[in-house]
Amino acid sequence: MYLVTPDPERGIVAAPRAPEDLTAETEQALTARGFIWDDRIEAHVRLTPASEATSTAAAVAAELRSLGHYVITPAAVALAQLPT
Repeated sequence: MYLVTPDPERGIVAAPRAPEDLTAETEQALTARGFIWDDRIEAHVRLTPASEATSTAAAVAAELRSLGHYVITPAAVALAQLPT
């Protein structure tokens, strides 16, 4: 399970619930999207302009779901995933 959310200081945070959520496939997908691991908060972070944070977080959440993870997001990110 992951929490994916925009963060005003860090851009986007993708935080695993448990160490077993850190699969090689997930690590590779997040790294390919420009995320780095932050030991201080035990999560992947990616600097992202505020104007792009919600839509980018929605795309990351969708990719993590496609890899088999449950993903929790704030309402704004969830709404950004709805078809227009």
